[in-house]
Amino acid sequence: MHQIIILGSGPAGLTAALYAARAHLKPLVVDGQDAGGQLTLTTMVENFPGFPDGLKGPDLIASMRKQAQRFGASFRGGSASAAELSRRPFRITIDGAEEECQALIIATGASAKLLGLESERKLMGHGVSTCATCDGFFFQNQEIIVVGGGDSAMEEAIFLTKFAQRVTVVHRRDKLRASKIMQEKASKNPKIDFTWDSIPDEILDVNQGKVTGVRIRNLRTSAVTERPVDGIFIAIGHTPNTQIFRHLMEMDELGYIETHDGTKTSVPGVFAAGDVQDRVYRQAITAAGSGCMAAMDAERFLEHAGH
Repeated sequence: MHQIIILGSGPAGLTAALYAARAHLKPLVVDGQDAGGQLTLTTMVENFPGFPDGLKGPDLIASMRKQAQRFGASFRGGSASAAELSRRPFRITIDGAEEECQALIIATGASAKLLGLESERKLMGHGVSTCATCDGFFFQNQEIIVVGGGDSAMEEAIFLTKFAQRVTVVHRRDKLRASKIMQEKASKNPKIDFTWDSIPDEILDVNQGKVTGVRIRNLRTSAVTERPVDGIFIAIGHTPNTQIFRHLMEMDELGYIETHDGTKTSVPGVFAAGDVQDRVYRQAITAAGSGCMAAMDAERFLEHAGH
């Protein structure tokens, strides 16, 4: 029986673990599918306060993990595959084994939807990115492609014009899905071009270990063109990792967990932190902040529940 189980080991889960451990709650952290979360895909993090020279994403995660362990958090690999939340103690199935807890913090994050190219995976963090706010700064005066046609793709494209020489939006249809106001903003921006009815077929060049160009296929004509670019931002949406909690608690239409009064969910004793409940900011620092909130909310809950 654990006082607290924390699902997820990104900035939200690890900060929750640090605060819960310091409150002598001996949290168990379940690493999840991608241990360390999206930060492990980021080469350089320059916008996390306290690190004036920046640091590598995996190094930031390793330091947070060590800090939580120092105060008594324990970790186990694997992912939660089922949850029984109708009464306490809650029961969580992790790789076939059942764990029980009095309070649960869900910090399972959200995964960026990707194109599914092998080259995209290999060049992630080396010119391929899923976050303009995180990585735009590294593309001063360079040529960039943004893939997508929704509001977030337009936001990324507009933001990137602060740094890039030119931004080309590549969209699989002949018109955008974005809201009218975002469409207008993007089409009025002199630095943004559009390539319609097209998708990236291949990202070059894995052998050089960095993005040098993109092969683009027109879906109507099947014609393939190659163009030199320095970076490619994939902005085709995120999927919150909440599949096992569907029908167990309130979520929005995209599957993000609804929270109220801090990090409380619709199930008393269950709290949500980080990208699993944040479809707006999605930053390491906001995830860490909400992880702190979740641990404090859980601690108060356990006090009142008499644990």
